[in-house]
This record gives sequence, structure tokens and C-alpha cells, in this order.
Amino acid sequence: MRHLPQHKPVLAGMAYNGISGAGLRLEALPEGHLLHVLGAIEPTALATELVKAGFAKSSIQAGFRQWFVAGDEPLVPASLDALVAALAGKASVMDQSHGRVRIGVSGRSSRALLSRGTAVDLDPSVFPEGHSAMTMVGHLSVQIVRTGDDSFELTVLRSFAESLWDDLVHMAASAEKDSV
Repeated sequence: MRHLPQHKPVLAGMAYNGISGAGLRLEALPEGHLLHVLGAIEPTALATELVKAGFAKSSIQAGFRQWFVAGDEPLVPASLDALVAALAGKASVMDQSHGRVRIGVSGRSSRALLSRGTAVDLDPSVFPEGHSAMTMVGHLSVQIVRTGDDSFELTVLRSFAESLWDDLVHMAASAEKDSV
């Protein structure tokens, strides 16, 4: 019997509940799937094709004619094949599932925490739910998506996930210390 390497999530078991009273939570999100879609397709048409191919989550705009499609479930090859076929001639689909990691940041202090590391204005009037931005958090390139009132999803290259996690925990500890 041949033993193949097993996938191990880079942030397996990581969770951080900090800044007592202010409700801050960092969470390593499941390493399900992450697709990068590039092309001249309207967002509504893309959403329709995603549903037909069996992808539950909607797409997040990641730039001009670029979208990320993320989900907690592992990638189903038949769904990917169906999406690629449906988008042929309109957009390209690249599987980024093994190359990027998602981190959830939530709680009343989430915006204050993230503002310690990025110059993006995260005020809800400027950066509403569903909005995303490619930015730097410290020295790392990160995609930030607002997923709720006080919740964000950060996507980072897999090899930098632990570094981003450590930076976020350090910024949270620093923020808690400053508030005392």
C-alpha cells in the first residue's frame, strides 16, 4: 500500500478570543476551496453559473474583471469542470485552494484591530458588507472582505498564513494593553 502525503491545514486548531469585553475573535477558516475567476463576465451571469455548477457561496470581486469564489467544502472536481465549461470563452477559472488560506476576524473590535495593520478605510459607509480590497496588512499582501457588520475574512498566500496569524494576535494583544 502506498502512503500519500496527507493535507494538513496550515492553521489547524488555531482560534483566538481576545480583548476581553470588546469581543474579538480570530478564527482559522476551513480550507475548503478558493477559485480565482478572471474574465469579461457580468457578476450576475457569474452568480448564475456558480449556482448551476453547485457552488454555494457567491463570488467576491477581487479587482477589475476578477472574482474569488470561496467555500468551506472541499472542491468537487465535477463542479469545477462544469464551471470551467460554462465559462469557456467568457472567463478563466484557476483553483487556488491549496495556495491560499482564509482567516476570520470578528467582534466589536475587529475594525480597530485591522486598522492597526492596514490603511484601508473599513468604516461601513465606505467599506460595506460584501466589499473587498487587496491590501497590505503589515508587510503581507492580503485580500480583506467585509462579511458582516463586525466581521471580516482575510485571504493570504498559504506560506504567509502563520505570519499573518502571529501579526494579528500581536496587534490584538497590543490593542488590549493600550486600552488598559
